[in-house]
Amino acid sequence: MYTAVAGQVMTKVAYLMRILLLLLSFAAASHATQLPSSPPPLRIGLTPVFLDDQAAFLNKWRDYLQHKLARPVIFVQRGSYREIVDLLRDGKLEFAWLCGYPYIRNKNHFRLVAVPLYHNEPLYHSYLIVPASDTKTRSLDSLRGKVFAFSDPDSNSGYLYTEYLLAKQGFLPATYFSKSFYTWSHRKVVEAIASGLAQGGSVDGYVWDTLSRTHPELTSRTRVVTESPKFGFPPIVASRSVSLKNISALQKVLTNMAHDKEGAYLLDSLNLNGFVGGNQHLFDSIADMYHFVDKQRINVAP
Repeated sequence: MYTAVAGQVMTKVAYLMRILLLLLSFAAASHATQLPSSPPPLRIGLTPVFLDDQAAFLNKWRDYLQHKLARPVIFVQRGSYREIVDLLRDGKLEFAWLCGYPYIRNKNHFRLVAVPLYHNEPLYHSYLIVPASDTKTRSLDSLRGKVFAFSDPDSNSGYLYTEYLLAKQGFLPATYFSKSFYTWSHRKVVEAIASGLAQGGSVDGYVWDTLSRTHPELTSRTRVVTESPKFGFPPIVASRSVSLKNISALQKVLTNMAHDKEGAYLLDSLNLNGFVGGNQHLFDSIADMYHFVDKQRINVAP
């Protein structure tokens, strides 16, 4: 009798245990489905900059953005604007720090996020530079038949502006200079001129100014011949596939950098005053040059 009762009790206990385990499993599964998944990382494309310790700076900036955005951030670096543009258009990047030239050429694919402030303006110059030992050159005209350094074929300050000046006279860079080449970095344009590899070059004025602050021994071996009119500063843009919510979040973090201690420190490392939302009309003059050059290419002297 006792054995039979005990057996019944054990059977009921086992049954209740199975029910309890099923309930616990269901609750755990239900809770797991309700937990929000971690947001995917924001991938930001960059081309080479002038910083000596670029990796250390980018690590600090990445950590800052991750903290402010509460999500992972990955910097993706490539050697040319073209590579970054392709990644952005292919959906392999969400954001990129580009030049105004590729931005206006891809406005249908990109959204403007923020524009840096340099000397408290979202503007900068292109510089024509020569070796410091060249005291005679006063304009681009003096460099005909010489060796010339450009930074990137998709750079406004490092290529388009000079191409535009030549196109207005009916010339192409390829035939105006005895030789021209790309360095794929504004800093390397300065280095090419300083070392005598080229007799002239087109460079981002902001980069040259910043190098003159951090590396005067380099820029002192070059001389600024002319400055261009002011252009819209190279902007940060987003792929049009990125949600307006995510664009607004990054824009807010960037435009608020100047208002906190860590953000101000990072901006000082970049020799910038901050970021503003900006507008596409900042790049109208670049668009005008691009359209002029594009029309003139078939008419210029071979």
